[in-house]
Amino acid sequence: MNEEELQKKRRDNEETATANRAHILGLPYLDTRDFETSIPLTLNLLDKEEMHKNYILPLQKGGGGDHYQFMITSQTPRSLLEEMRKSYERDGENVDFFLISNSAFRVFMLRYDPPREIKYDDIKIAAEGDSETISEVSKTLNSVSSDRVFDFLLDQADKLGASDIHIENLRQEIRIRMRVDGLLHPVANLDKDRYRVIMGELSSRADVSAASTKPQSGHMQMEIHRGHASHILNVRVETVPTMHGQDAVLRLFNFDESLLKLDLLGLSSAERAEIEGVISHPRGLVLMVGPTGSGKSTTLYSMLNALNTTDRKILTLEDPIEYGITGISQIPVHTNKGGSFAEALRSVLRLDPDVVMVGEIRDADTAKTAIQASITGHLVLSSFHADSSSAAFSRMIDLIGTNPIFSSSIRLVIAQRLVRRLTDSKRPYEPDEPTKAYIREALSGVEGFDPENIVLYAPVPSPEDPFGYSGRAVIMEQLVVSDEISSFLRGDVADVNTKAIESVAKKNGMLTLEQKGLLMALNGTTSLEEVSRVI
Repeated sequence: MNEEELQKKRRDNEETATANRAHILGLPYLDTRDFETSIPLTLNLLDKEEMHKNYILPLQKGGGGDHYQFMITSQTPRSLLEEMRKSYERDGENVDFFLISNSAFRVFMLRYDPPREIKYDDIKIAAEGDSETISEVSKTLNSVSSDRVFDFLLDQADKLGASDIHIENLRQEIRIRMRVDGLLHPVANLDKDRYRVIMGELSSRADVSAASTKPQSGHMQMEIHRGHASHILNVRVETVPTMHGQDAVLRLFNFDESLLKLDLLGLSSAERAEIEGVISHPRGLVLMVGPTGSGKSTTLYSMLNALNTTDRKILTLEDPIEYGITGISQIPVHTNKGGSFAEALRSVLRLDPDVVMVGEIRDADTAKTAIQASITGHLVLSSFHADSSSAAFSRMIDLIGTNPIFSSSIRLVIAQRLVRRLTDSKRPYEPDEPTKAYIREALSGVEGFDPENIVLYAPVPSPEDPFGYSGRAVIMEQLVVSDEISSFLRGDVADVNTKAIESVAKKNGMLTLEQKGLLMALNGTTSLEEVSRVI
């Protein structure tokens, strides 16, 4: 989904929500998208300050000048509407109010009160060795006014689809890098005096101290306006003191609840059916494994959204809360202040939930509590750090020992990675014989693989995509627990190790991360080099 389609979807969702809100308030709803940039403005009826303050706009006056129409939002004071109605009625005139979306209000306000600030060039990600682009971006960022540089940096990172901003203090400058599609790219080198401005904004917004001598964690939100739509950007902030000042990493979570859906993960019908079959069951434990930045949280939230119905009580325990989802009770667990997932989980089980998501299983106490919850009528979802689904089993056994209860509770383990997608300019090529031999061996016996027709694809850079990649795709390894797999957890098998578990899982039909990645390389979704980098 490109940026234009994404913004249209967000605006569609906002208009639907506004129409529902209008019905609740008993007001007529007005969808302004067809005319908001072309209809003549009604001037000299309200001043700009009043429009900004009360979120109200004049629409038109007609019928001989005695019929007035105004556009309002859900933030318009209801007391103002009553005052206006009474005032117009006293003068023998009629007045109507129409509810519009917040995005529509901003579009109209930009016409009534256009911004007078300077427009800066968009930030570009430089290709490898392209020092000229880095120099240009540095010049742009150093020229942005102090009161705007922080917001501009966040807005541009969001526009580029960056997942992280790294702000690093060097001896004579500040280096800015951004992680886009999983890779970290140099963006700019800022003048040292920008440090005070950026840390000042972080201190006030994310509740971190610019003078701290210890690592800190914080959180902030920013509303992003893009075209005729807007969305909330959640930012997790981590700072650490270094020799030349505090370095900061800003992790960006582009919140859009409507995009947290299993449909949008690019799963095959078989993968989707396996997940839905497990999470529709009223009890059991589902684990997501993978390194930081592999998309575990997005997949877990998408599962929660699929389960989010009015007949289910869903609770989450998170450190920190990354996305806010309507209809789900989300509870922060402050592990840096002495809180623990195990203790929080024991407490929330008294609230009689149907589904619980535990942000991460980090210790034996949390693992045992989650297992106990999953066999007493709860569906428990959680993440766990391991390289693969088979490794997650052996790690869990190391954590809590062989456990018959665990064998009856865990139902699915998903290992996940994200690889960059090749653009349409990709170039097909025939690999050398050693590469072909490796692929044949790795995919031996895999249904649909033709060992005589091996073609791979290479990225072809273009002005629009300087790396030949755009966006990312999910590689997912799903281990559905069978009776044979359970035998490892019960202690029926003497030699419990990752390789043995994986061998049984593959015999039962599981495709490994490596196999899934190679199939994606063969169908042109990504490159072999990208699969090797990630797996």
